[in-house]
This record gives sequence, structure tokens and C-alpha cells, in this order.
Amino acid sequence: MNIAVVILNWNGKELLSRFLPSVVNFSPEATIYVADNASTDDSVAFLSEHFPAVRILKNTTNGGYAKGYNDALQGLSEELFVLLNSDVEVSKNWLPPILTQFKTDPELAAAQPKVLDQQNKDHFEYAGAAGGFIDRLGYPYCRGRIFNSLEKDHGQFNDIREIFWASGACLIVRKDAFWKVGGFDEDYFAHQEEIDLCWRFQSVGNKVGYIGTSTVYHVGGATLASANPRKTFFNFRNSLLNLLKNKKGASVWGIIFLRLILDAVAAVQFLFQGKVKHFLAVMRAHLSFYLLIAKFLKKRKIHASGIKYFRTNSIVWNYFVRKERNFNEGY
Repeated sequence: MNIAVVILNWNGKELLSRFLPSVVNFSPEATIYVADNASTDDSVAFLSEHFPAVRILKNTTNGGYAKGYNDALQGLSEELFVLLNSDVEVSKNWLPPILTQFKTDPELAAAQPKVLDQQNKDHFEYAGAAGGFIDRLGYPYCRGRIFNSLEKDHGQFNDIREIFWASGACLIVRKDAFWKVGGFDEDYFAHQEEIDLCWRFQSVGNKVGYIGTSTVYHVGGATLASANPRKTFFNFRNSLLNLLKNKKGASVWGIIFLRLILDAVAAVQFLFQGKVKHFLAVMRAHLSFYLLIAKFLKKRKIHASGIKYFRTNSIVWNYFVRKERNFNEGY
């Protein structure tokens, strides 16, 4: 089975110089590509000079994560794509367990490895940890990470199992399955587009998996820091779009209404914390959501499904009221 490791880059020369060596050294099974999203720094020249074995794919515009990968993957022939963030350090022998699992299970369309914190390597990292889920209201969480509580890795998630969504920090997708569902939805631009993709995979009968026998280390926030209001905007808006697009049934409107109220509560909390830009980001996210409703209703007719998408009703309740900080089967 041929495998391509594809790293999306935008003005990330420093990240490439820091993390690309581990990918080159520990990925003999793969062809390595860097897809450049119309960088304005000297990333491409740096790659050509220092990593001549790495193949460069040049996108003409910076279309974010979604369009960037859709454009870059169009011409690749490999059977598996590993979509790897530029701020990820990989470990020795990280690819063989992934290849084995995809060879073993033909219904597996997407997966992720264990994602640990590159700066605190015995703890899980925010973006993916040990596999993702969403609650009934569409809020995402992970095994090993509930809101900002990160668990220490002591082997509790060294398993291989089905999950609901796999992290875009290191997302492995089967080429045929990826294009069958239309690739990434470019209206998302960035953040939570992998949740939408994994939802669509499962809606057509495929599986999404976690492979805890493979490990990578993610810096997190290197391309768009967690404190950046733009990230707040995308996360709040795209989470609502996921529900509207993919959840079948009239009950979605009640769920979205409740989400809008809870989002407003979060926005007011930002305001009281002095985070005015984040307050405004939530407001802009809601406005953008309203403007996209008509467009996403058309997508809903194609993609909405009645699959069971949640394990728990509310992680807000579990976390803030029941004080459950670590993942358990109740989540």
C-alpha cells in the first residue's frame, strides 16, 4: 500500500526546519510532500536547498486547511494520504501500525495516531489526543482531553478502536474514500473540517479509527494560536455548520437554538474576562453562520444522516457540573 505524507505549509520555514527532519528520518515507507499555500516567505527555496528529496506542491492561493489540501491532493496517486501539520514531530516506526490497520480493515476511511504534547511529552495534546467525539450539542472533545484538561499518558489509550472524528493535526485518509465523499468542505476554511469529513465518512458506511500503537508529538497553536480570536471564530461557527449539515431530523433546530444560547453565555464570559476580541469573534461567528444557512441547507439535503453521532448529551454538564475532568466511558 503506497502512502503519501503531505504537510501543508504557509510561511512556515521555521516550523519546517524544526520538524521536517523527523518526518524525513522516520518515514521510509512514504513519499513526503510539502504543499505550499502560496507562502510569502522563502519556505519553498529553503525546502529546495535543504530537503531535495521532499516533493513540493505549489498552491496558487492560501485557501486554508480545507482548500489547501483539496488542491494539493488532486494529483497524488498514493492509496493513503497522511495529512500532517507542520508543527508535528513524528516518532520512529510511526507508520507501520497505520499501514497494518488500513490493510487489515478495508472499511477504515480515516484514522489518527496518539497525539501527545511536543513540549510535555508525557501528556496528551489538545488537538486530537486519543481520538475525537462530539456531544449531542456538537461540542468536540477527545479521549485524554476534555475542554482544556489534558490527561497524562500512562498507557490508558494504547488501544485501537473506532472514534467519531480523527484529528486534522495528523489525519490519515484512504484516497478513494476521501474523494468519494467530496474531500474537505472548503466553506469551513480551517478548524473542524475534519469532523465534518469524518461524519460524512460514517454516513456512507465507513469507519474512523484511532491507532494508539503509533505516536506523534504536536506543538499546537503554531500556525494559529489558541488565543487568536480568528480561531475562536472558526470553532464556534464551524461547530454549528457541522450540526446543520450532517444531523438529520427536525430536532437539529432545537439543538442549534440551545447552542446559540450557550455560545452567547460563553461570549459574555469572554467579555467579563476582558477578552473583547473573542467576544466579537463569537458574534461574528453567529452572523457568518446565519449568512451560510441557505447554502448549507442545500448541502444538508445531500449529507444529513441519522447515524448516532454522540455518546453523551453534554460535556458542559459533565465537566462543569459533575466535575468530570478525565475521559471515561460515560463520555
